[in-house]
Amino acid sequence: MTESEIVEMRGHLIDSMILANVMIRVVDRGGRYEFLEFDVGKSPTDASYARLRVTGRDSVHLTEILDDIHQEGATEVSPGEATLRKAPADATLPVDFYSTTNNETRIYLGGKWLTTQKQMMDKCIIVHEETASCTPIREVRKGDMVVCGEEGIRVVPPPRPRAATGLFEFMNSGSSSERPTQHIARSVAADIYNTKKEGGRIVIVGGPAIVHTGGAPSVAALIRDGYIDGVLAGNALAVHDIENALYGTSLGMRVKNATLVSKGYRNHMDTVNAVFTHGSIPNMVEKGVLKRGIFYECVKRGVPFVLAGSIRDDGPLPDVITDVVDAQREYKKVLKGVDMVIMISTMLHSIATGNMLPSTVRTIAVDINQSTVTKLLDRGTWQALGIVTDVGAFLPLVEREIAGMASA
Repeated sequence: MTESEIVEMRGHLIDSMILANVMIRVVDRGGRYEFLEFDVGKSPTDASYARLRVTGRDSVHLTEILDDIHQEGATEVSPGEATLRKAPADATLPVDFYSTTNNETRIYLGGKWLTTQKQMMDKCIIVHEETASCTPIREVRKGDMVVCGEEGIRVVPPPRPRAATGLFEFMNSGSSSERPTQHIARSVAADIYNTKKEGGRIVIVGGPAIVHTGGAPSVAALIRDGYIDGVLAGNALAVHDIENALYGTSLGMRVKNATLVSKGYRNHMDTVNAVFTHGSIPNMVEKGVLKRGIFYECVKRGVPFVLAGSIRDDGPLPDVITDVVDAQREYKKVLKGVDMVIMISTMLHSIATGNMLPSTVRTIAVDINQSTVTKLLDRGTWQALGIVTDVGAFLPLVEREIAGMASA
């Protein structure tokens, strides 16, 4: 016997693809939908409203459909109160805990909607008094009140920009190596410039290819000129950046002309040894040993950087946080209140950072490998805009465009 439920959606349903995604989810699950009401906003600033009857083969099938479309922003017309259960032990959740997305999430308690704080994907929601917060499992303590099930929960996908906003209007969340690079660089530059002009915060997540390809001076210039508010990376970016600053090489190869240096293979380890000799990257700057580069500019301008370790690291440098849980906490501190994140040629750190961001944060992923961009999107950072290009050629274009805007 079929079962039905009436759901509703509010917001920019058409241009943000909310309505289309709900319809696709219902059909893909083998269900049916019927429009009961559809009020389309008449101006760019007007929200739309839709009310649908969704039908499944039985109650179990209907629940599966509702769970799917709930993630896209559809909510029952008459929601019940959210279900709270006590955590049975530290770092342990009730079996039916609600797992979050990176979209704004509200829960219905005490006759009102509470907006969840610290929105991140793949977390649970803990309620304390009248505050709901996304919480990693490891931080849950016995007796914490955990949101369970799907009832009384509303997911609010962010609207797409309603006016031209540089890259974010042009790219339309696509990734391709065949897009016009000069135009994209100009659009990225405009977004960086305007974000800072409006008082926003921008963080770069970077990999060592920034140095290999000759893009490090451009990133350093952006930091020096005040456009970057934080750098997140691993051991490799720091080692290669400092090697380039000390020896002009990256893994023993001259960055300027891609030729090998005699015994250049030592430069990498000599760099690690030099940092250990002086105790830290800031100490190298203070003692006048490190005189240029990305991390030199970070130290000189007081821009925070976090280096997260991995099992393959050489050294790693004394500045690297080798406990991944501690590193994750420090990443989150730098990302707090961020408006824009630029991910450059680092798949693992990009995916890790993407998992910490709410969907409202503008995110750009730049990599010569399209699969890196695709994996980031597939892991849930759906708002990321992919640019498939050589970062060594792309970053100087962005730097020059920003310099032109600043001097205009």
